Amino acid sequence: MSYFKNKDAYQALRFPEFRAYVTGNTFFTIALLMQEVILAYEIYHLTHNPLALGLIGLAEAVPYISLVLFGGHFADNRDKKKIMQNSLLVIILGSCLLLYSALQLDSQDANFHIYAIYFVIFLIGLAKGFFSPAASSLNPFLVPKEVFANAATWNSSFWQLGSILGPGAAGFLYAYAGLAGSLITVIVFLLIVMACLFFIDSRPIPPKNKQHDSIWLSLREGITYVFKTKIILYAISLDLFSVLFGGVIAILPVYAEDILHVGAEGLGVLRAAPSVGAVLTMLMMLYFPPLKHAWRNLLLAIAGFGVATFVFGFSTNFWISVVALFFTGAFDSISVVIRQTVLRVFTPDEMRGRVSSVNGVFVSTSNEMGAFESGVAAKFFGTVSSVILGACATLVLVSIVAYKSKDLLDLDVQKEME
Repeated sequence: MSYFKNKDAYQALRFPEFRAYVTGNTFFTIALLMQEVILAYEIYHLTHNPLALGLIGLAEAVPYISLVLFGGHFADNRDKKKIMQNSLLVIILGSCLLLYSALQLDSQDANFHIYAIYFVIFLIGLAKGFFSPAASSLNPFLVPKEVFANAATWNSSFWQLGSILGPGAAGFLYAYAGLAGSLITVIVFLLIVMACLFFIDSRPIPPKNKQHDSIWLSLREGITYVFKTKIILYAISLDLFSVLFGGVIAILPVYAEDILHVGAEGLGVLRAAPSVGAVLTMLMMLYFPPLKHAWRNLLLAIAGFGVATFVFGFSTNFWISVVALFFTGAFDSISVVIRQTVLRVFTPDEMRGRVSSVNGVFVSTSNEMGAFESGVAAKFFGTVSSVILGACATLVLVSIVAYKSKDLLDLDVQKEME
């Protein structure tokens, strides 16, 4: 432990471009998650249908998954910064369209407003298909290799900070400023992200990437690399299935409105609780990185995530539910840091965009398609039953993977970074 205590916990933040990157990433996270919570509550308020919440995830996941592999190819072969700027511009225009629809709500049919929300979510999914792999593949170029773990922890910590502030503020903004006022705040934050990108220089394209004449060959190379690199494949697969079955974020409006009866303000607290747990855990990981026995720690973290989800599923007390969600975030943060570090360490520079895009397919499938799965399961099995069954599926999954991956239990990722 003395080795970790002597490490500079602020290594990555000493690089100006990385500071600009995480600042922009924080505001981007705040803006999109704030908008996500606002739109989810708006749709449930208008429809009172859990399936309508699941369709939000589907509306974003389908375009994202369809394009993200191509986004990874372009991230490896084009200017990553310009890709991010153009994609962000599309997201800003989509938010402006939402604002226009909100201002016209009194004079238009409510169904038209709902369709407008789904359309913009679809548009954001398209833009994120290019933005996410470009952003993920740019990140490792901003710091030296020996700082990857510290950068991953800080990046995840700032992301989680945004995950606290965005949803937490969303409930109160929606309650007191209305839909239009909340969307204006979202647009302002997205403009701050655009400003942060001007402080990051464009990176040259690695020479090896210029050898590819076929986009399909390029995509196949990235997919093949992920599937033949066991540590990467297992790490992103575990995250996929644990969140796909065990995630509860999408149906929190149902808990807030119909089970815990805490309204929009309570929804903000519930939505922010996992991120509070994640940030506090990540602050600890700055001094005690979970990389000495990375695979063992990853398995334990996902098992803990399943147990905390199981407790949340049974709870009818607001504060017990908040604590359970707190621990889902705490355990998930350990998984995130290990997975991000593994991706940075075991991916060559010329393939970072494509590997990031494959990871993006897994992440989107777990998050957005998981949201759809949650909505469908809640509709047909009941909200509480769907959460409990999902938690049990997560625990069964991690047990199976632990048995099949015994050879990775002693992996020391820290040594791979030296």
